[in-house]
Amino acid sequence: MEQIRKTTEIKAEPVMENPLPETIDTLFTRCRLAAMAGGRLSVIENGALTVSGEKIAWVGENKDLPRDFGSRCETVVDCRNRWLLPGFVDCHTHLVWAGSRSPEFEMRVRGVGYEDIAKQGGGILSTVRATRAASRETLLDLASKRVKTLASKGVTTLEIKSGYGLDLETELKLLDVVGDLAKTFPLHIEPTFLGAHALPPEFRGDPEGYLSLIINVMLPKVKAQGIATAVDVFCERMAFSLEDTRKIFEAATALGFRVKLHAEQFSDSHGAALAALFKALSCDHLEYLSPSGAEAMAKHKVTAVLLPGAFYYLKEKQKPPVQTLRDLKIPMALATDLNPGSSPVFSMTLILNMACLLFGLTCEEALLGATLNGAKALGLDRTKGSLEPGKDADLVVWDIDDPADLCCFTGHDPVARVMIKGRFLYLDI
Repeated sequence: MEQIRKTTEIKAEPVMENPLPETIDTLFTRCRLAAMAGGRLSVIENGALTVSGEKIAWVGENKDLPRDFGSRCETVVDCRNRWLLPGFVDCHTHLVWAGSRSPEFEMRVRGVGYEDIAKQGGGILSTVRATRAASRETLLDLASKRVKTLASKGVTTLEIKSGYGLDLETELKLLDVVGDLAKTFPLHIEPTFLGAHALPPEFRGDPEGYLSLIINVMLPKVKAQGIATAVDVFCERMAFSLEDTRKIFEAATALGFRVKLHAEQFSDSHGAALAALFKALSCDHLEYLSPSGAEAMAKHKVTAVLLPGAFYYLKEKQKPPVQTLRDLKIPMALATDLNPGSSPVFSMTLILNMACLLFGLTCEEALLGATLNGAKALGLDRTKGSLEPGKDADLVVWDIDDPADLCCFTGHDPVARVMIKGRFLYLDI
């Protein structure tokens, strides 16, 4: 391969030097690294990286490697000046579902709004009907194909929510499927319980009854089975009120769950401030985030997860207050929000592009959002999201000229190699 030229100047600090290990399993040499260390791109030209077991052992420059070091390694990967980045962390998805919502897409194209579609029996409840009717085997098969697609496009860590069951049996079935995915695939998968996604049809007119079911039955069952690590709520005028959210968070945290929130997507419901009081991992969407809500997030170190795919598909106009998030130094994560209705997006690079063009993020901010800040949104930033010694060896070799290419190009995911926890990933796609 001819010498690749760096076409975009992005200033960043180099990765801190570290001792070179005596023996290693894998050596990546002649690579260019965007390590995302310290909340920056942390570029190293003419770089090298070593892996021992499941962990990154050393990051530095090729010139600092002993001349015979390659002979000590089980595997040597000559990157030929390709770029090495942390694997993408897709920190917000609704990946397990059945059925199709394409007819609703046609309705939106004709100008029908998201809330109007929901009132006509579409939206989340349409997927709930199809998902309840699907077998566990069917759901696992459908979800497995989606996980394979994401992995082939550079995703190495993935959050998956329930929420398309809205009854005890199906919610538990969805979380069991997520557990099977975690056992089947090498990706790290974080399961989240989202029973408070919408009001199911059998509880129409009795929201208190469904709230009681979530708090007194669903949450204890999910906890007892150990099938979720966090609890999410859709706090919005068409979903669950601020007081409903408070009650669910109180019950969830009492059981030892971490919490996160769908907040301020269509209106300012003051959910972000409430979530901050419960030290939520993240608040997600945030198009209508208020200054006071942002200040509460900053105070309690809550990560902002921006979801430009839903903004794009729903043709929204109100953008999240990115400059406020910058000013308050709130980490901004990005995710696909993969779901059948409002964000049927399977590509993190497309999300990077949308974040830059629709929300005004810089390429560096977008790349951090898909790696280190995505890990922060899951409470995993000590082990994932950057190329640093001691972190999990989750990384991707990209056949690109510059990291900004991942934000610039769409419809193209030039993955050369994927490694997860020190092992190369080969998928029958």
